[in-house]
Amino acid sequence: MNKPEPTVAVQQSFPEPRETTNPYIHMLRDNLAATPGVDVRTFTWRRALLGRYDVFHAHWPEILVSGHSPLKKAVRQALTVALLAKLAITRTPIVRTLHNLHRPSGISRVENALLALFERRTAFVIVLNESTALPDGTRSTVIPHGHYREWFAPYPQRPAVTGRFSYFGLIRRYKGVDRLLTAFASVAGDVSLRVAGKPSSADLADELSRLAAADERVELSLAFLSDAELVDVARQGELVVLPYREMHNSGGALAALSVDRPVLVPANEVNARLSDEVGPGWVHQYDGELSAEHLLSTLRVLHEEPRSERPDLSRRDWDVAGTLHLAAYRAALARPRATRTSR
Repeated sequence: MNKPEPTVAVQQSFPEPRETTNPYIHMLRDNLAATPGVDVRTFTWRRALLGRYDVFHAHWPEILVSGHSPLKKAVRQALTVALLAKLAITRTPIVRTLHNLHRPSGISRVENALLALFERRTAFVIVLNESTALPDGTRSTVIPHGHYREWFAPYPQRPAVTGRFSYFGLIRRYKGVDRLLTAFASVAGDVSLRVAGKPSSADLADELSRLAAADERVELSLAFLSDAELVDVARQGELVVLPYREMHNSGGALAALSVDRPVLVPANEVNARLSDEVGPGWVHQYDGELSAEHLLSTLRVLHEEPRSERPDLSRRDWDVAGTLHLAAYRAALARPRATRTSR
């Protein structure tokens, strides 16, 4: 009779989820907690530095080395050095989910150095899609980003407003919301645009407000969205527009598809794969800078071409996510020491 494999104690890099936490983190924590063979622990510095566990699972390591004040940043960076030293001494492997392809721009040399050290110590990488390129020899697996259907299902599912485009979510410069407002201003006819989300800076908020003020068809809400508000904004649009200047793993696209709204996104390999996965008529792509013609032509397609009642998100079900993560943790532990596997 085969002896059951021991439970893997996993220290996550995210703290206990709060109301404002990304739903992906809520669902991942809950799914891992329900998976036999996984002992999942949310992050505190005390747990990470003093606790005993088998694997450290990092998501956005830049959060560990940043802070809202110079003092807080310095303390966190010192604690990160201590954490990395502990992981090296105890030979505890780091498993990293690669949410972003690149480090954040504009960070300090110290932050860059610490993130580089984190990357060198990574033993195993989880990527969210097959198009993520990794260095030769990287030990990795693909675990697709799960959908949000069950998470958003309790909220009112309003009908779409005819001729309305919508954008929701945190607003950062690379997400191109300024370009969306500029392109929409050139769209003639009985159409409207709803943009809602919290900007990353006061300067960006001022710029978006100026762009929106010239067009009474634009409704702009520059504040953090609750889940109910996010669903409302997404559902009221006939088309959700995500004009990111760089898009690789988009939780926003999956959120829109999870509430049965088609999306307009930049043309690239990842979005082409997503289009093939979910079925015709749900993921529309454009080349180059977003323009008024892109908006209008996509709206015409939505009105003229049939599509399924719902996009096919079966590959994004959370049922298998815990099992796949456990396999990744065991794969990381199968190697006697962590080696450089990330960029």
